[in-house]
Amino acid sequence: MKSKKHLSLTFYSALVLSIVGCKPYSAVAQKTEATVSTSAEEKMYRPHFHFTPKKGWMNDPNGMFYSNGYYHLFYQYYPDGNKWGPMHWGHAISKDLIKWEEQPIAIYPDKDKYIFSGSAVVDTKNTSGLGTGKTAPIVAIYTLHDMIKEKENKIDVEQQDIAYSNDNGFTWQKFKEGNPVVKNPGIRDFRDPKATWDENHKQWILVLAAQDRSQFYKSKDLKNWEYLSDFGKNIGAHGGVWECPDFFPIKVKGTNETKWVLIQSLNPGGANGGSGTQYFIGDFDGMIFTLDSNFAKRVEQEKAVWIDYGKDNYAGVTWNNVPSADGRRLFIGWMSNWEYAQDVPTFAWRSSTTIAREIQLVKKGNDYSLISNPVKEINKYVSKTIKEKSLKGKGKLSILEAGKIDLTQAIVNFNLKNLKQDTYTFTLSNAIGESLTFGINNSEHYLFTDRSKAGKNDFSEKFASTITKAILDGNQKEGFFKIILDKTSIEIFYNNGEKVITEIFFTNQPFTSLSVSSNQGVELSNLVINQLNIN
Repeated sequence: MKSKKHLSLTFYSALVLSIVGCKPYSAVAQKTEATVSTSAEEKMYRPHFHFTPKKGWMNDPNGMFYSNGYYHLFYQYYPDGNKWGPMHWGHAISKDLIKWEEQPIAIYPDKDKYIFSGSAVVDTKNTSGLGTGKTAPIVAIYTLHDMIKEKENKIDVEQQDIAYSNDNGFTWQKFKEGNPVVKNPGIRDFRDPKATWDENHKQWILVLAAQDRSQFYKSKDLKNWEYLSDFGKNIGAHGGVWECPDFFPIKVKGTNETKWVLIQSLNPGGANGGSGTQYFIGDFDGMIFTLDSNFAKRVEQEKAVWIDYGKDNYAGVTWNNVPSADGRRLFIGWMSNWEYAQDVPTFAWRSSTTIAREIQLVKKGNDYSLISNPVKEINKYVSKTIKEKSLKGKGKLSILEAGKIDLTQAIVNFNLKNLKQDTYTFTLSNAIGESLTFGINNSEHYLFTDRSKAGKNDFSEKFASTITKAILDGNQKEGFFKIILDKTSIEIFYNNGEKVITEIFFTNQPFTSLSVSSNQGVELSNLVINQLNIN
């Protein structure tokens, strides 16, 4: 959530990327200025419906909750530069998770003490005693990072503080007299607290990242926390420091069975390099999180189970206080990667969020998996639809010709049927020869994306040096795709969200056409292309 890699002062340089932990700390980074966006930059790269701040640097989403008709999104923010710098909590609100309104900065750093990631809860019973009686207080718990201690190479640079709001999250007051609420126990990377109410055990639960594991705490009042247990040492992916956990109960789709899900990001060590987010499924007895035995076997076999196999979905967490009448578990991530986030070719602002997604837990036999899909609210912005019952043939087949649909904001749905042991390649292209390909290699059993020809990529050696892959379970007989496109991003949801790939790109002209090819022929059915109109 916070920054990504930790550097001592002696290693600061003009571009400063940290090399030990996960976030880039840099005195120099503080001096980079956010510029006024040019009209060309706005037209080409400002997303239609993925949230971006008007100017400045953004990374991890945090502090999300629903209250009084609004979804609140907070995020790691540096308003005065387009690279990572002194962290604030930026703020945006939405009534439908699609159209976002940027708000004034919510929480400011103190001198040399940055406000890193965390979470916020609606304290409906005023267990904290911080409410005024007029409305339920919102309590935010976040990591306070002490840059002075970092420069002195101390260990206890991070602690957990709280702030509170009595106007539904629009203005905040730091709980200075009671901070920290969780002191540093002697761990260098000790951050990103996510709080939630545990109804079964009538307690607040806090999970936070502690270097190579998650730690769990409990509280009755959000101010006094008791350590319970930890999880994750030598389990799952450990290519980098663990960050940005989330922890919540969820019912298995279509049943009354409940399991607990731990979402855990890390950087580096992601599925396809750099930043990534894995998850674990198990049970929680109020003190200890225990992996489901079958899921444990899967983790051991696959090394890690990822919520998204693309390179550009990191630090995602879920909203608190979504009404029970709604019942969804809603998730959003940071749509970038620490390998190149500070160098992408936008200058007035850097980074956006993924589309908001609904997470569901499904069970096949004895095996549990998370699926994720774009929130249904996106469908109310459909302004035009092209439907084709089927498309069949050999060679290169045109799915969409230039001029029929604006692919800078569109949803493409189709079934790929009667699959052979072949590679099925879909190509987004434009008039100047730029292209992005994606599809299925059904001989070697993986989904793929390739953005090496999708415009600008010389800003980073790692941006397009490899093809992104998501391993599939054996031969696919058919596959259902939902593709979300928005100027500089593609989000692929395969087989109702069983596998997801999220990636960004920077073309010099918009993509206008879509085609497909394979050696043995292609058969598409239920092709539906929706034009969106979100302004």
